[in-house]
Amino acid sequence: MAASGLAACGNSEPETRGGAPSERVVKVIVQEITLGADTQEIEAVGTARARQAATIYPEANGEVVSVNFTAGQKVEKGQVLARLDDADQRLAVARAQVTLKDTEQLLNRYERIDVPEAVSDSQIDEARTAVEAAKIDLSLAREALAERTTRAPFSGYVGLSDIDPGARITTSTVITRLDDRSVLYVDFAVPEQVFGRIAKGDVLPMTPFSSDRSTVDAVVEAIDSRIDASMRSFMVRAAIDNTDDTLRPGMSFRINLALPGERYPKVPEAAIVWGGDGAYLWAVEDGAAKRVAVTIVFRDDGQVLVKAPLEEGDLIVAEGVQKMRPGLKVESLSRGVDDASSYVSAGVGGTGEALK
Repeated sequence: MAASGLAACGNSEPETRGGAPSERVVKVIVQEITLGADTQEIEAVGTARARQAATIYPEANGEVVSVNFTAGQKVEKGQVLARLDDADQRLAVARAQVTLKDTEQLLNRYERIDVPEAVSDSQIDEARTAVEAAKIDLSLAREALAERTTRAPFSGYVGLSDIDPGARITTSTVITRLDDRSVLYVDFAVPEQVFGRIAKGDVLPMTPFSSDRSTVDAVVEAIDSRIDASMRSFMVRAAIDNTDDTLRPGMSFRINLALPGERYPKVPEAAIVWGGDGAYLWAVEDGAAKRVAVTIVFRDDGQVLVKAPLEEGDLIVAEGVQKMRPGLKVESLSRGVDDASSYVSAGVGGTGEALK
C-alpha cells in the first residue's frame, strides 16, 4: 500500500506543478530588413583637353612685320596675332579699285547715250561684263590682303611662339597655339559591365594628378555610341568648369566612380550563420524562427547585401542566432540598424557559428 501510495504520489507530481510543460520562448534582438544597392567602384584615368584648341598657321607666305601677342596672353576672337608685309597686296587692291571705277564709268556713259545706233547691244554687254570682272578682281585683291593678317579664330589663351619680326614664314609655319580652356573635357574608358549605369548629366568627382587642387566635379557631356570590342570598354566624356583657370589641357585626372546597381536585402553581418550547406539567417515569421538560405553579394562595414527571399520590412534575428531552431518561438526585441551592425558574435566558421 505504501509503495502504491508513493507511486501514486510520483505520477501526480507534474500535474500538481501545472500540467503539461509550457512551450519554450527565446528572447532575441530583431531588425527590419532594409534594401541596399550593390555599388560598383571603378577607378579610371583620363587626360584633359581644351573645349576649343587650334594650331595657328599663316594663310600666306611672306615676311613677318609684327607679332601682336605674348605667350600666355588672353586674346579675343578676331584679335590680330601677326601681320606679314602687305605692300604688294595693298597696291593690288588700289589697282583693282581703279579698274572697277573705270569700267563703271564706261558702262554709265554707254547707258546714258540717247542715240541707239551709237552703241551696240554687244558693247553694253561687254561693259557690264567688265564691271563684274573688275568687282571679282577687287574681291580677290582684298582677300589676298586680308590673308597677310592672322587673327584669333576664337577667344582663348595663346601659347609660345618661335617667330619674330623680319622672319620669312610659309603656310606650314606654326605661329602659335590657341586654347579655350574655360571648360576642359576629360575622356576616359569605363568597363562595358557598367554600360547603362552612367548617363549624360551625371556629376563625377575627379582628382588632378599634378595639382594641389582638391577633387573637382565634372559633368558627363557624352557617352560613346559603341563598345570597344578589343578593350571591352566604352568612352565617356566629362566637362570640368575651369572659369577660375587653375587647370590646364593635358593634365591627367583620376576618376573614382561609385555606380549603384541592383538592390538587395541589407542585413548586419552578425546575423549571417554558416552551416554545412552554406550561409543562412533566421527570419521571424508569425513569432517563430524560420531558417532562410542566403547568398552573400557584398560586404561593407559590418553590413551585408544578400540574395534571399526577403522583402523590405521583414524581421530577422540580429542577435541571439546561436539559440535559434526552426519553429522556435521568439520574443522580439527591436533595435535600429546601427545598433545591430555593432554586434559581433563569438565564433566564425563551422556549423551554427555567426560571421564576425
